[in-house]
Amino acid sequence: MPTWLDTSIFGLTLFVMLVSLFGLIIPIFPGILVIWLAALGYGIVTGFETLGIVMFVFITLLMIAGEIVDNILMGAGARRGGASWTSILVGMAAGILGTIIFPPIGGLIAAPSAVLLVEFLRGRDWDKAWRATRGLALGWGLSFFARFGIGVVMIGVWLIWAFVRS
Repeated sequence: MPTWLDTSIFGLTLFVMLVSLFGLIIPIFPGILVIWLAALGYGIVTGFETLGIVMFVFITLLMIAGEIVDNILMGAGARRGGASWTSILVGMAAGILGTIIFPPIGGLIAAPSAVLLVEFLRGRDWDKAWRATRGLALGWGLSFFARFGIGVVMIGVWLIWAFVRS
């Protein structure tokens, strides 16, 4: 493969990964998944040699961990704030629908609004409903830092793969 093509593929993959990493600021944006897809595309285009397979498996495990930790931390934050499982599930569904209907910020508004409303309807107590909503927001914040760290590691693993391959 010509050097200019190698450089172009490397640059495009890195660009997509970095945009996805900073896209994690939007809680509903699947940045971890997009970083994984960029690594998959890189492997398909450049070929999966032994090192590439090992590195891609590691990137895949990190992606799975990032997706799981995201939901665990948001749900745990809401639960710590006193939210019921019902309001957490309704909040997640509202976040997804809000993002689909009014991207990219619809989910940011819909999820906490749904938790607040469901918790208020459950207990008729605004203080408890706000506490649950604040817990969800705290969980989102912790989730961002965890996903961002995992994304940085994923990109680092890919960089090792790309440089050793060269």
